Amino acid sequence: MELPVKFKEQMKELLQDEYEDYLHSFNHERYYGLRVNTLKISVEEFLRISPFKLKPIPWTNDGFYYSSEDKPSKHPYYYAGLYYLQEPSAMLPAQVLPINENDVVLDTCAAPGGKSTKLATKLNHTGLLISNDISSSRCQGLLKNIELFGCDNAWVTSEDLTNMEEHYPETFDKILVDAPCSGEGMFRKQPDAMDYWSLDYPAQCAALQREILEDAVKMLANCGELVYSTCTWAPEENEEIVAWLLDEFPLELVDLPKINGMTPGIDYPETARMYPHRFKGEGQ
Repeated sequence: MELPVKFKEQMKELLQDEYEDYLHSFNHERYYGLRVNTLKISVEEFLRISPFKLKPIPWTNDGFYYSSEDKPSKHPYYYAGLYYLQEPSAMLPAQVLPINENDVVLDTCAAPGGKSTKLATKLNHTGLLISNDISSSRCQGLLKNIELFGCDNAWVTSEDLTNMEEHYPETFDKILVDAPCSGEGMFRKQPDAMDYWSLDYPAQCAALQREILEDAVKMLANCGELVYSTCTWAPEENEEIVAWLLDEFPLELVDLPKINGMTPGIDYPETARMYPHRFKGEGQ
């Protein structure tokens, strides 16, 4: 796999001594994951009937690595909605959002439904889950997965968040923003993501992310909690966005436990110092 030259230059600057390890990671077999649908079956019951070679994923209580030799997408249990196939790293955002039963929850960019179905299991048939995606075509798959999982307290919408914000100010106890991004973390799984990557693309995505978050924060109830996540490396879409949120809104940053080698993000002032050509001064 040949990564874009400019991307490699930026990653080398970002990762420093870890850059070579990053390049070597493309030679490793990718990880596969499934997440048990606890609305239909307990984790313990599923493990008793599972025909797959499973290993627990450390940062979630219902997710498991499976072997590339397994074919869980072809098994009847899959069509029965007993589990959802999901990248192990993608299981983290919904896992760390602390859902309480009877919460009113919004998943802002929900298709195809992996994170929404996890939020629904945490609600456990109580409260209300709004699963929204602006793409009506993607909502078809979202609706299918919501129904297959048995999420009887979910409402699927395809709405611009600006319109939603006008009708639901300070409404949601918990909000998940798994934002559209430049997808730098998807290059191995989806090599065609490299085709539309450019030096300007992260900044373009960051502008959209700010728009989404501005509407989302306005819909957050008093003392509510919001998780923001991306699948990209770009500091413009991660550390800079968090710094902007804290600067623009009365929000507090919540520390998350670092599991299985996770590391904290780069401090924003340090990020801006390292990348003066990539930052435009917001949040400084």
